[in-house]
Amino acid sequence: MPVDSVEYATLEWVDWFNNRRLHEPIGNVPPADFEMQYTRYQTWSAILA
Repeated sequence: MPVDSVEYATLEWVDWFNNRRLHEPIGNVPPADFEMQYTRYQTWSAILA
């Protein structure tokens, strides 16, 4: 049972780190949101080029 608890806690931390944590160097947005915006920008740049 303790292994399950550690795995669950690790998954919660990874979710927080990637999806909810505000990262100051990239404009106080979560890394997942920043990556989505970056990908969208790259896609539109390629279409317009």
